[in-house]
Amino acid sequence: MSRRIIIDKYQGNTHYNVHVVDSFGQEHHLGYYPELNRENDKEIHMRANEIWSNETKREVDLLSSAIHTLHQHDKKSGILRGNRDGLD
Repeated sequence: MSRRIIIDKYQGNTHYNVHVVDSFGQEHHLGYYPELNRENDKEIHMRANEIWSNETKREVDLLSSAIHTLHQHDKKSGILRGNRDGLD
């Protein structure tokens, strides 16, 4: 995975949304910026370099790992095939 800075602005929004992705694929939100100029650009790059210099791979939480495994098992066994009972 490569390091990158993601700057996006959805249609109708007035601010730019800035994310940094580290080499492990983990996304870090840097914030919202009303405009992009040289000062903001320097700050974004400075914070991105700080994140990249201190990056560590996060440990996987055991509970979330167990829930993910159970969800995958339900998919394989056909339990999660949509709304069969009409309660959801």
